[in-house]
Amino acid sequence: MNDSSLRIDYRGSSRYPDPAVEVLDPAFLRYRLFSASVEQLGSGLRWAEGPVWFGDGRFLLLSDIPNNRIVRWDETTGALSVFRHPSNHSNGLARDRQGRLIACEHLTRRITRTEYDGTVTVLADSFQGKRLNSPNDIVCKSDGSIWFSDPTFGISGEWEGEKADAELPHAVYRIDGQTGKLTQVTSELSAPNGLCFSPDEQILYVVESRAVPHRKIWAYPVSKDGRKLGRRRLFVDAGGYQGGYGGFDGIKADIDGNLWCGLGSDGALEADPAALDGVLVFDPAGRPLAQIHLPERCANLCFGGAKRNRLFMAASHSLYALYVGTRGAV
Repeated sequence: MNDSSLRIDYRGSSRYPDPAVEVLDPAFLRYRLFSASVEQLGSGLRWAEGPVWFGDGRFLLLSDIPNNRIVRWDETTGALSVFRHPSNHSNGLARDRQGRLIACEHLTRRITRTEYDGTVTVLADSFQGKRLNSPNDIVCKSDGSIWFSDPTFGISGEWEGEKADAELPHAVYRIDGQTGKLTQVTSELSAPNGLCFSPDEQILYVVESRAVPHRKIWAYPVSKDGRKLGRRRLFVDAGGYQGGYGGFDGIKADIDGNLWCGLGSDGALEADPAALDGVLVFDPAGRPLAQIHLPERCANLCFGGAKRNRLFMAASHSLYALYVGTRGAV
């Protein structure tokens, strides 16, 4: 892949405010920048996922899962290039508190850390003697612990990994920041997917991708010692938004506790499937504030830029961005 092979064919609105940013509640007006619009930064990917911002280098990394690579977008040049190939069909990416890259790898069914010298350290690949399924999304907590979801998407076929039998139930795990010990914090969700903490880290939000009849986002209270989860409560049901069947994927919180959720249709179930593609924003009470409409399903997102006020959206074939009037919580 070279820079010239990455087509940019999206033509956004020339109007301000951008009609692609649909305000559902007046409370969102404080976050909408009048003269900011959705921009397509690059395209030509097969399934974009797991974006993470590196402010010290002014670049963004994201996974292109079927192409088995991690792609880099450079803020200074606007170029999109290959950062790592092969990537073991990496999915979710994050940075730990020391600035190192943490990756969920489908093919090897493990969590890895890239050290400063470029070597790779395996942080987790099994639990109680059984192989993990296919780590999906990941978040690092201020105490140094690493939390990740482990559904079976990567071992269900040959598109995002390698077909294999599951040895463990779908679960969410925690890697201790001091000891490296792996613990299973919940196994009650069907295909746990995107996850993030509230700004005060007292709540862990988790997307349940195979919840019936619609995808859901659950809110778990975090214990005072930061090691366990309490009883879950329903935060949002995907079927409750405009009566749709759209599916949530990656999620991130801003500094005010709002949840920014990657969204996509479930295909022919909707009268207008494309109407659900993009990002939905909810306040801490679960009330929808806005929808950012994209021409593609948004799998995951992150905040970045010099002031953490630029929303980067990994959406199927492309990377999009929008400046907003808030900052990412982490």
